Amino acid sequence: MGEEVIWKGVTKKGVNPGKATILALGKAFPPQLVMQEYLVDGYFRSTNCDNPELKQKLTRLCKTTTVKTRYVVMSEEILIKYPELVTEGTPTVKQRQEICNEAVTEMATEAALGCIKSCGGSLSDITHLVYVSSSEARLPGGDLYLAKGLGLSPDTQRIMLYFAGCSGGVAGLRVAKDIAENNPGSRVLLATSETTIIGFKPPSADRPYDLVGVALFGDGAGAMIIGSDPILEYEKPLFELHTAVQEFLPHTEKKIDGRLTEEGISFKLARELPQIIEDNVEGFCDKLMSVVGFQNKEYNKLFWAVHPGGPAILNRIEKRLDLLPDKLSASRKALMDYGNASSNTIVYVLEYMIEEALKTRKDGRGDPEWGLILAFGPGITFEGILARNLCA
Repeated sequence: MGEEVIWKGVTKKGVNPGKATILALGKAFPPQLVMQEYLVDGYFRSTNCDNPELKQKLTRLCKTTTVKTRYVVMSEEILIKYPELVTEGTPTVKQRQEICNEAVTEMATEAALGCIKSCGGSLSDITHLVYVSSSEARLPGGDLYLAKGLGLSPDTQRIMLYFAGCSGGVAGLRVAKDIAENNPGSRVLLATSETTIIGFKPPSADRPYDLVGVALFGDGAGAMIIGSDPILEYEKPLFELHTAVQEFLPHTEKKIDGRLTEEGISFKLARELPQIIEDNVEGFCDKLMSVVGFQNKEYNKLFWAVHPGGPAILNRIEKRLDLLPDKLSASRKALMDYGNASSNTIVYVLEYMIEEALKTRKDGRGDPEWGLILAFGPGITFEGILARNLCA
């Protein structure tokens, strides 16, 4: 692996023994691709709504989200089979769960199989499963149905993270890191799967904030394989996970508020959410950066893999940390191509980061070795991982 330089106890090249690494990524999507420019007419037509004011508002929101395309489970066939989904006030949580349970398992299975294939290993290598979703609620949980669908061994150790929202992907990565580092030789499959059907509703003047979700959120699944001490003959480590931190902001639990009701999940996002994240992101990042000796304000020496909760959040982070325009390009591209797909989106961001790193290396330009993987979810909860890009 060539010469190694030690810096505050870590190697600058190669993989550090015992440290968890991301060994492979995978993703999957439902078949319906929605172009943002056609979303408004399609949504109002399918929900039998003719409210010009709400239609105009959604049109404005669709332009400000910067989303261009998204994948969704919802289809004309589903609405024909379940017309009550667009009837205001009708108890539909049972119907929604029927759709969601099948969809999230199918997408997670596809993403996981693609990830395992990319890793170069086999199903028998998987020792642990971490499953993340905010789109289902059942016993046994989606982790069991995913393990069964994949054909994993019955003694595979499983854990579920339910209703962690947008921070779920990085939370799952934190848990997978701990498992991998405390179980030498283990290979942890992290799978995330989400669909907006659990909260799909017709437009209503009484719920104007629902339109933000219509304009922003998408469906899909993501997968990663995490393990320490990779077998370099056939495993290709992508990122090394050095230090993981979780922190919640006191007295902010109502700023991202979700309730499971008879009509599915209802969400409320506080208008001041981007400002709250901006006010607290600097101190959170400084805490992670100090672990390996970065000084405060050296933000542009890092790569940034940030969950794109929305353009306002990305803009606020960029402004507060005085980041160069290209630092959040992977996050902005993931938002543009997939929307905010909740816990899945960090997988898509990391995939774009690898593409960027390989391109800059091919062009002979350097790419930051160290960086931060960040997400923000209900709590308000900050999830962060100090990582090394092994593709740089």
